[in-house]
Amino acid sequence: MSSPPSQRRGARAQQSRFASRLESWKRHHRAMATDSLRRLLRYPLGSLLTMLAIAIALMLPAGLWLTLDSVRGLDAELTQSATLTVYLEQRVDSAEAERIHQAVMAQPEVTQTRLIDADEGLDELNQSLGLEDTLGGLDENPLPFSIVVHPDDVSPQAMQATADHFADMAGVDEVRLDLAWVERLRQITALGNRIALGLGVLFGLGVLLIVGNTIRLAVESRRREIEVVMLIGATHGFVRRPFLYSGAWYGLGGGVLALLLLLLGGQWLALPVTTLAQSYGADFSMPSLGVGGSTILLFCSTLLGWLGAWLAVSRHLSSIKPE
Repeated sequence: MSSPPSQRRGARAQQSRFASRLESWKRHHRAMATDSLRRLLRYPLGSLLTMLAIAIALMLPAGLWLTLDSVRGLDAELTQSATLTVYLEQRVDSAEAERIHQAVMAQPEVTQTRLIDADEGLDELNQSLGLEDTLGGLDENPLPFSIVVHPDDVSPQAMQATADHFADMAGVDEVRLDLAWVERLRQITALGNRIALGLGVLFGLGVLLIVGNTIRLAVESRRREIEVVMLIGATHGFVRRPFLYSGAWYGLGGGVLALLLLLLGGQWLALPVTTLAQSYGADFSMPSLGVGGSTILLFCSTLLGWLGAWLAVSRHLSSIKPE
């Protein structure tokens, strides 16, 4: 059963009004975005200084986060290279050392092992300490057999349990384990994460204050204009819209400048940092935000600019009483 013609005409008229209203809303948003950008470009120096202040506020926590990210990568490499060394008793001969080596290798918590005899251990000690002349004059090799063990679980608790287990084996003199510096690095990283989060919140509030103060001045300079449009029936949302776009433009510009500053700072530090890392035999490159990190930074900066403008405009519109 079809609807009456009057109902169909009413439905089409309602859809037409909704489409017209939606198109008008889009046109107004485009116009306000363009007009707010034009107003910023009219005063380039003042707009640039505001964006630069936002960029500095964003760059500091972002730079600290990049530094911590590189430390986390270093921690992962150190964790993968974590080992413990099983020193056998001096009386143990090669056959007994091989038997102990097989017993250690058969443990489920072990992923890789390497048996080092006395001569090989002495050679490695000579190379690491540069004592060829001194140690070469010894009548006999004082070093015992040793086994380098790569455990499956490299957490401090698991490695300590593994070391205690190997220390109870027959023929084992000592098990040496040094994870204190790795644990300190992890604690420093955890502390740095909290500091980065705290700085991010503080500097985010700083961005809100910067944008809010700038928008407050813009609202005061256009107070008469706002009173006029409110007298003819403009809503707070209509009046607020151009200032929200101005805040978003400020935030987006500050985010772009922050990315440029991070890029320039990374290039400036790349050569000395790489040279320092190579002097320690490490392969290190300056971290970067990448596409994902850059997108998040731009989104957060734009959102902070929009939010700062919204807070400032909402506070001041409540005090404007058109007469």
